[in-house]
Amino acid sequence: MTKAALFEVRKNELCPQCGAELIIRSGKHGPFLGCSHYPECDYIRPLKNQADGHIVKVLEGQLCPECGEELVLRQGRFGMFIGCGNYPECGHTELVDKPDTTTIACPQCRTGHLVQRRSRYGKTFHACDRYPECQFAVNFKPVVGECPECHYPLLIEKKTAHGARLYCASKQCGKPVPA
Repeated sequence: MTKAALFEVRKNELCPQCGAELIIRSGKHGPFLGCSHYPECDYIRPLKNQADGHIVKVLEGQLCPECGEELVLRQGRFGMFIGCGNYPECGHTELVDKPDTTTIACPQCRTGHLVQRRSRYGKTFHACDRYPECQFAVNFKPVVGECPECHYPLLIEKKTAHGARLYCASKQCGKPVPA
């Protein structure tokens, strides 16, 4: 459907402010209902119901640790999550995919451990659990090992066209490690 055709779709509802017909409009956050007498009347309403986490599936047999109600799988504005079926009285939530914790020691501070995190763009990376004191981060999967060139105590696994290969995690070195 073209953007011009989207403006012509009518819902046969009347504007509660001025009584004119509501039509579907397109904005930067998606389609919405707006008054046909815009800009004289500025009434708008979301096209779909923006409920806080609609239920996708009931997880039978799994109970909420706080209130004992069944847990449900919900779709929220930040993705899927597990929440209590007794929401909003009980606000218990869990992540669907919990981050991986590794036993690999941080090569920079040598006291923390590397944990899997997710950037604001959805990419996964591994960083020190002592953040913000230690700001070590690597974008590839860390592997225990030592670089034969510079003796850096961490390797990373990159997936290439030739398969998975190990590289030095040091930004100064970064050389491939022979198998």
